[in-house]
Amino acid sequence: MKIIDRYTSILFASVLAVVPSIAQAQAPATSNAIDMAQRQITAYLDKLADFHCTESVTQQKLTSNGHVEATERAKYDYLIMMNGSGDEFQLNESRIEAANARGKQTQLPMLVTNGVATVLLVFHPYYRDSFTFEALSEEPIDGRAAVPVHFTHIAGRRTPAALALRGREYPLELEGTAWLDKQSGEVVKVEATLLHDMSDVGLRSLHVHVDYKPSAPDKSVGVLDLPALAVVDVETPRQHWRNTHVFENYRGFSTDAEQDPNVKLHAANNSDPNTTPAIAQTLASTGEKR
Repeated sequence: MKIIDRYTSILFASVLAVVPSIAQAQAPATSNAIDMAQRQITAYLDKLADFHCTESVTQQKLTSNGHVEATERAKYDYLIMMNGSGDEFQLNESRIEAANARGKQTQLPMLVTNGVATVLLVFHPYYRDSFTFEALSEEPIDGRAAVPVHFTHIAGRRTPAALALRGREYPLELEGTAWLDKQSGEVVKVEATLLHDMSDVGLRSLHVHVDYKPSAPDKSVGVLDLPALAVVDVETPRQHWRNTHVFENYRGFSTDAEQDPNVKLHAANNSDPNTTPAIAQTLASTGEKR
């Protein structure tokens, strides 16, 4: 995920540091849940690049009392391309704006967000040892038995998120809960926030909510839990934004094509460069090895 204007961005899944891998002691129930989630997410990323969908984005700027001050809407053809696997991988997000799909533009700074749904990478083997995990009591989510797993970033370890501010990058320490399907280990829902206040660099709070719903865009693959809804709420010392992403109409295709450098991608808007952060979530890892 990336929170971005021209000078500020938050990147999800960018590797910021290489640190030793240290196995964390965990209760058997927690370890089993994490192992299952890791296998599912590794397989999920292999399949994700075979799909594209329609992404509808609603950007809202809120007043200090929570009322909506301004709203913008846009629609994109959305896909993720992946190379590599395991500890060496790269994700690239493509968002191509649909023709005549953008609403009226405001003069106010708006938050830009992309890649939000990849917050589940906390379970990927590249990041797993950067978090502690604790399995909680089983609870139903949309009629499915789910195991909530609380995750907390370990200081100094790799993080899939960073704040990029005027040429510098600040790792983001996240904590939250992911609900895993008890039978399959697939991620059903994620809630994540900042572990610490970062007002000193212009970020007071960050809250990410993502729902994953069963979808069958390709009969050869079967049913997968794919991103359906993502809501990102960001506060700085002076601003408050909320962006809502709806992912729908998934279609399957298989391709080995590389991204055309001439295709215009939308990773930022034209907001005032002197304003506080916009949010966007890039998917991206560097391919560094442990």
